[in-house]
Amino acid sequence: MGLAERRRTLGYSQERLAELVGVDRTTVGRWERGAIQPQPPQRRRLASALEVSLPELDALLPPPQCTGRVAVGHQAAQSHDAGDPDQMIRREFLRILTISGALTILPVEEAEALVDGVRRGEPADFARMNGHLWQVYQLARSKGSVHPVVRDQLTALTHALAGHRGSPRPLLSAAADLFQLAGEVAFDASRYADAAASYSLAASVSKDADAYDLWACALVRHAYVDMSERRYQQAAQMLGAAARLAARGDSHLSTRHWVASVQAEAYAGLGDLAACERALDQAEHVRDVTGDSAGGGWLRFDGARLMEERGSRYVQLGRLDLAEQTLQEALMQTALASGPSYRRRAAVLVDLAAVGAKRRDPDQVVAYGIEALGLARTSGSGYVTRRLRALCDELGPLIGDRRVAELGAEIGVRNTL
Repeated sequence: MGLAERRRTLGYSQERLAELVGVDRTTVGRWERGAIQPQPPQRRRLASALEVSLPELDALLPPPQCTGRVAVGHQAAQSHDAGDPDQMIRREFLRILTISGALTILPVEEAEALVDGVRRGEPADFARMNGHLWQVYQLARSKGSVHPVVRDQLTALTHALAGHRGSPRPLLSAAADLFQLAGEVAFDASRYADAAASYSLAASVSKDADAYDLWACALVRHAYVDMSERRYQQAAQMLGAAARLAARGDSHLSTRHWVASVQAEAYAGLGDLAACERALDQAEHVRDVTGDSAGGGWLRFDGARLMEERGSRYVQLGRLDLAEQTLQEALMQTALASGPSYRRRAAVLVDLAAVGAKRRDPDQVVAYGIEALGLARTSGSGYVTRRLRALCDELGPLIGDRRVAELGAEIGVRNTL
């Protein structure tokens, strides 16, 4: 039985089910076709409306469309029907640099030379191009704006692999890197099925390339998809596999320390304070790594955010005094950070608002929540929007306060954009 059959068994039209879940009728149709997957809050409401458990709902949902390696390449190739692929890649790359305000990263002449190298299938140029794309992604306020050039880069990689002579490992590593970036773009837009598919592809290609650090990072990112749906046990298992891979990787990279920091989040979700603090302490050892501990855009962990992560874990565990002290220090760090830090600051503000909600303090909730909401509007970050959505779950006992009710309503409006 599929989703549509279950709906009809209960006597619901698409319109009625949409009303029960709080979405548009066309959204129900897209769920039933497998064009999109329900987001976590929608999944819970959909399961309730269909009178099934979440695992039973998973069995009803059709598989997401276009998730295989061939489908991704075909979908990307379709975008080139109307022009020369090499020229489109060059044009899109230069355009993305311009719209992101990131021209200072790379001079236009060098960008043109780099695209020529990509056209020739040079593995080193693919790796350098990917590194610049990660920088563009980090600087772009609208993360989705990076998608067109990532799509074009994937197409170029497909052509390069088909015609490459010699060891394919460098190009496979570049592909694994790029699939992780594609997953990040999808995850930021709350397209979890697309993100999971990209991370799975990244892991598979990393395995083929014997790139253990890339492989471990792909599993870490996949674990975030599980945690976004509160599947902490599954996330912990995947992170355990990532830790074993990272142990086989480059000891000069920070991979194993990033794995530990994310394991702390999974352990906090499971309510295990001791394991959480052990993982955080292990992550702190990233400061002992000498030299450049980054592996490119796909690995950026340097420990700079550990304080705010520790504070967030204490919120998860209900250790509010520890959480507030740590988060206040982290908030000062974000104010001193160089460059825009909307996402980081907003995440800390949401956690401080959550502390207020747990303490039944409407003043604290409103003060921090309004500032976080403003940063969400400024940055357009799907990550911040998800954090605010989670905050709404904490507001129930305070919803009688007019200001808290208005904040919840504004967050609700933000979630529908």
